[in-house]
Amino acid sequence: MGIAALIAWVLAAVGGFVMLGRWVAHGGLRSSGASRFPPGLILGHFGLAAAGLVVWIVYLVLDARVLSWISLALLVVVALLGFTMFRLWVPAYRARAATATVGTRDPAGGPGAASEAGAAPEPAESHLPVAVVGAHGVLAVATVVLVLLAALGVPSS
Repeated sequence: MGIAALIAWVLAAVGGFVMLGRWVAHGGLRSSGASRFPPGLILGHFGLAAAGLVVWIVYLVLDARVLSWISLALLVVVALLGFTMFRLWVPAYRARAATATVGTRDPAGGPGAASEAGAAPEPAESHLPVAVVGAHGVLAVATVVLVLLAALGVPSS
């Protein structure tokens, strides 16, 4: 169970790195309001997830049960921060999708026509790939479940 949790956690982290890179590349850390995500939310999510992963690896090496519960506690906070980001991401995604749909119906302007016409720039999080967001969320849920099962001592079959 512990190794399965580690694999799910690492795969979720890869998706998280992809999203963090896209968010930063599209101006997420700029103070000009280029994002609806407060940098502290993003960096807190990232930092606590990384800390929890390190604690989980130490747990696997030392087999100290208390570390599994510490990892789980960190993971619950990480999940709450992640859900908060997801809740903030959905309107940005919908707005970008609506702009793209309007742009494809209007032969005079493409998906970027609104931003060229002086409309507000798209927030950095609207550029996150939907598949990566979805996979990251599914892997995160799997990670929480697997860490909980391992912390409870459920044996792998």
